[in-house]
Amino acid sequence: MADPTLPFPAAGLPARLSADPAALVASGKRVFQIEREALDAVAAGLGEAFQQACQHILSSRGRVVATGMGKSGHIARKIAATLASTGTPAFYVHPGEAGHGDLGMITEADVVLALSYSGESDELLMLLPVLKRQGNLLISMTGKPQSSLARAADVHLDVSVPAEACPLALAPTSSTTASLAMGDALAVALLDARGFTADDFARSHPAGSLGRRLLLHITDVMHSGDDLPRVDAGASLSEALVEMSRKRLGMTAVVDAEGVLIGLFTDGDLRRALDSELDVRSAKIAEVMTRSPRTIGADQLAVEAARLMETHKINGLVVVDDAGRAVGALNIHDLLRARVV
Repeated sequence: MADPTLPFPAAGLPARLSADPAALVASGKRVFQIEREALDAVAAGLGEAFQQACQHILSSRGRVVATGMGKSGHIARKIAATLASTGTPAFYVHPGEAGHGDLGMITEADVVLALSYSGESDELLMLLPVLKRQGNLLISMTGKPQSSLARAADVHLDVSVPAEACPLALAPTSSTTASLAMGDALAVALLDARGFTADDFARSHPAGSLGRRLLLHITDVMHSGDDLPRVDAGASLSEALVEMSRKRLGMTAVVDAEGVLIGLFTDGDLRRALDSELDVRSAKIAEVMTRSPRTIGADQLAVEAARLMETHKINGLVVVDDAGRAVGALNIHDLLRARVV
């Protein structure tokens, strides 16, 4: 009977709470060493088959369909996701479900990437006749070059490893790491061959931080039209303060009759004006504004505004067009709300 004082003892296994801390660390380091050696072994064998696999995928009119059972299935799912996000259309199909209708998701133009370390997974082997009859090109990834799956494939990627990190040589550890690395190698080689860029990556990750940084432009976050704080060059300081208070950006642009920016007045300028004992009621904005302020173009990325603000230790920017006219304004809070910084 399990000891009720022990926290969550595994069924049928003794709960060992007195493990040597040094032994735990040593065990973890041993895993890293074994898996490092496994990756070196697989990398050393990379050659013609890898090149052929890349060429077949690049020349395909369809997608890459990754499949595998168990732990290999988890790795296949991740490989498909990595390929899809780096310019190679791909998705995962569970081999068990494939035999019950999901084969209809695979077209004759698709390349099938099948993972099985033993190369003898029944669920995968059962699909081979159908895939062959349909004319799909098959790339296998196994640790057994003489296995049924490897021999049936058009291209075989060898991910055999010297040893599993599991001391019982039972749990897939080094072998799954090697398969995952091989999938990453495929994705990166294909990315390079396609000339895939950071902008391309951002378009497939619009909700992520990189997507926001690479896709969000100044026009997406700036205040424009009636929301743009601005006063004429002849305005009084008190009029400028009213405009700043209404628009709540902590600054106002100062423009000439054509709308061309000639200066900027900020909260910082106000503090400096007060320190100089200036008569706020009678002073003109032209006396206290900052001339030739930092500006940015509307077509630039929002992340460029963040860099300008950080570099010059400022909290806001006026947006100008090619003629120098003030068309918008933004501050650091706008960038924070857009999660650019």
